[in-house]
Amino acid sequence: MTFVSLRLMVKAFHQQPVRALSTTATLARDGSESWLSKLLVRKIEPTKESHSRMLSDKEIIYELHTHNIRPDSVGPYMDNYKKSVEIVSSKKNLTIELIGSWSVEVGDLDQCLHLWRYTGGFEMVDQTKKVLHDDPDYVKLTQERGTFLRSRHLQYLLAFSYWPQLALRQDKNIYEIRSYRLKPGTMIEWGNNWARAINYRQNNDEAFAGFFSQIGRLYNVHHIWCYKDLLSRKETRESAWRSPGWDECVAYTVPLIREMHCRILIPTEFSPTK
Repeated sequence: MTFVSLRLMVKAFHQQPVRALSTTATLARDGSESWLSKLLVRKIEPTKESHSRMLSDKEIIYELHTHNIRPDSVGPYMDNYKKSVEIVSSKKNLTIELIGSWSVEVGDLDQCLHLWRYTGGFEMVDQTKKVLHDDPDYVKLTQERGTFLRSRHLQYLLAFSYWPQLALRQDKNIYEIRSYRLKPGTMIEWGNNWARAINYRQNNDEAFAGFFSQIGRLYNVHHIWCYKDLLSRKETRESAWRSPGWDECVAYTVPLIREMHCRILIPTEFSPTK
């Protein structure tokens, strides 16, 4: 079958009435799931609860900063951010902590990611912003940091409830962040599949954190994995593909994705997770 023929078949299927997209996968004559059913997004039933309430604990908020640095300013930028971390850490009345700080080794170069965790929901986010905006040293560092950057982006995230509990790592590791932009309305479907899929990715303790966006770019998902090195990453991922059931989880999540990319991360000198 040619690629053009395949596209025509998928297009014709999507033009069928909505009843064709049911929670029951299309069955082939022998009773097994057809290959075409795995190209489709299964129907999501209406719910009176928000997706975030069903998928996560909303009292813990994660803040992901993505900074694109001018190539000639990486050193001064790192010094600047380290001082900012020290100021935030000194505020004992705030329940905010830096979880990870990384520079991109493969992917979007001259980029740093910083992951913070708030305990106390968005009330603590608001309180923290007020306290820091009233600190002249912190404000000065923030203004200075702007001269080192080409652009920056901020997202507030929630952790998937089915993901293993986040634990800081020791020794020397590399991290991979795989970021997905999903089709609107498919977050529950994603969660249903990954609640099963994550069981295939815990043999080597590689699952570090899994998030979905609340504020910022919406319908974004970030999975962060931890490996000893690139060879370990290769072997771990190949091992997952040899596990019965992993391929099925992937087949059902691929149609939910509009865009995806991965970056290899190296912890900074001041990153709590190593």
